[in-house]
Amino acid sequence: MIATARTFARERIDPEAAGWERDRRLPREVITAAAAEGLCGLLVPAELGGAGLGIADMAEVMGTLAYADMGLAFSLVSHNNLAGAIAKKGSGHHRSQHLDAMLDGSTLGAFLLTEPGTGSDAAAITTSAIANGDRWILNGEKAWVTNAAEAGLLSVYAQTEPGSGSQGIAAFLVRADQPGVLREDAYEMLGAHATGTGGFRFDHVDLGADQLFVPPGLAFRAAMEAIDIARIVVSAMCAGMLRRGLETAVDYLKNRQAFGAPLSERQGLQWMLADVATDLEASIALTRAASAALDEGDPTMGVRAAHAKKFATRVTMDGLSQCMQALGANGFRQDRPLARHLAGAKMAQYLDGTTEIQNVVIARSLFGS
Repeated sequence: MIATARTFARERIDPEAAGWERDRRLPREVITAAAAEGLCGLLVPAELGGAGLGIADMAEVMGTLAYADMGLAFSLVSHNNLAGAIAKKGSGHHRSQHLDAMLDGSTLGAFLLTEPGTGSDAAAITTSAIANGDRWILNGEKAWVTNAAEAGLLSVYAQTEPGSGSQGIAAFLVRADQPGVLREDAYEMLGAHATGTGGFRFDHVDLGADQLFVPPGLAFRAAMEAIDIARIVVSAMCAGMLRRGLETAVDYLKNRQAFGAPLSERQGLQWMLADVATDLEASIALTRAASAALDEGDPTMGVRAAHAKKFATRVTMDGLSQCMQALGANGFRQDRPLARHLAGAKMAQYLDGTTEIQNVVIARSLFGS
C-alpha cells in the first residue's frame, strides 16, 4: 500500500495540489480516485473489503500522501477513521448501510465533536440528542469539521443527558441530506483548503433508533481513542512534509551556484539542514513508537501519541522555515510546495488537540493526575 500511496501522491496529488489551494476547495474527484486505489478503507478488515492495516501502516501511508499535500491527506484520515470505526464498532445494519459507499468513495465521512464554544473541552459539548420514544431529536452546532464541504455521512457526538458530562455523550450516524441538517460554508484559512473544513448546524433533526452509533457511557472514550489515532497520523504527516522540505532544500543547494561554488559547500547551510535531518529522524522514531504502542494495546499509547504530535508539529514548523530560508527568496514562491506545507504544519498544531493539550496529557502522566 505504501507503493500505491507513493504513486498516487506523485501522479494525482502533487501536480494539482497548488490549484486546490488557489481555488480553496476539497477535490472530491480525487477522493473517488483514491478509493479506486484502496485508500479509503485502510483500517477496514480485509473480510469487509478494506486493506486491513494497523495504525503504524496507515500512518506511513498518510505520511507518504502528505509529502505531496497535507490537506488532502488529512481529508482521507478523517474518512478512513470513520470507515474503520463503522467496521469495528458499528452494528451489522451500520456496516451494510454505509460501508460499501465509504469504500468506493461515493460517500465521504466526517467526525463531528468540536463546537464553536467548547474547543479543546470536548466533554462540555452542548449539541443535544433528546430521546423521543424510540427516536432522537438532534439540535446544536459543530465547528472545525474536516470534510464538511463534501461529507455525506456524519459521526455526530451529542449530549443525551444534560449535566451528566462525558457519561451522557453518544455518537450518531447522520446523513448530511436529512431534513434539518444545515451545512455551512467552508472556512477561509491560511492553508490546507483541501480538508474542506467547515461546520454544521442541526435543527430538530429526527433520528431513528438505528442511527445511534456508540451509546452513552462509551462514546466519549471512543472519541478519545479516535483522537489518539489521529494524533499519531498527524505526526506521520508532519514527517512527510518535513522530508519534502529537506529534500527540496538539499536538491536546490546542490544545483545553485553562488560566489563561484555550489551552495551545498557552505558549512552554515549544511549544518542548518543537518539539524533539520536530525529532527526528522527523531520525529519518525517518536511516531513509530506511538503507533506500535497503539497497535499492541500498550496503556502508555496516549502519552506516546502526545509526545509524537507535540514534537513533530513543532520541528516541522521550524524545519520547513529553515528549508525555505535555504532557498532564499525562491522558498517563498508558490510554485514550490514549501509555503503550502508550512501552512499545513501550522494547522497540524491545532488538529486533534493543540500543543498545549499535548502538554496537559504529558504532565498528567508525570504527576499522576
